[in-house]
Amino acid sequence: MGLAKRIGKSERIRGALCWLASQYIRLAWATGRWQVVGGDIPARYWDQGKPFILAFWHGRLLMMPKCWRQGTPIHMLISQHRDGQLIARTVGHFGIRTVEGSSTRGGAGALRAMLKALKNGECIGITPDGPKGPRMRVASDGIVAVARMSGCPVIPAVYAAASHKRLGSWDRFLVPLPFSKGLILWGEPIEVPREGDEAEIRRAIESAMNAQAAEADRLMGTPPVEPA
Repeated sequence: MGLAKRIGKSERIRGALCWLASQYIRLAWATGRWQVVGGDIPARYWDQGKPFILAFWHGRLLMMPKCWRQGTPIHMLISQHRDGQLIARTVGHFGIRTVEGSSTRGGAGALRAMLKALKNGECIGITPDGPKGPRMRVASDGIVAVARMSGCPVIPAVYAAASHKRLGSWDRFLVPLPFSKGLILWGEPIEVPREGDEAEIRRAIESAMNAQAAEADRLMGTPPVEPA
């Protein structure tokens, strides 16, 4: 059995890797010089107890636990694939709860769970290009359906770092290096109408999120990641 398969089958190794990943997130945050731009946008909702849908690209997932106000409930949608389970265990170290499902597996149950959370005044987090891409594209109508049925706005967030490593994965996963200058950039709320063309709404969300990511990279002086 190869190393990757042994790691995948070992509960102890998976747990250790997720703990190490959470510690790296804390290290990158504690040693970095992080600036938050637009933080007043989610704060207005947090302060009033109003739920919203946090949207971010899969490649900018690592530092998302640090963009969130500690103690504020959020349910993050993750896939039922093994990679999704690793993500769930990693973010669990920050008190983030998860909902399992995707456009291909467990979608109906995940939709009900997300709508229930929003109805109870709790936020949810979605990566519209997850779990497999294409990169930086809103490939399915999941986020549109949740926003329409709940009446909650979509608020995008992104991070960038001056010193970083981009992995060769499909999403060009961004790993900030310790002691780097970093930025968390929040976008304006996107209100999703109950009527209208879904493809057009997806393109509007995608365009706003890609412009936001490009701006964050520009402010950090790094080349932008192009959508697939």
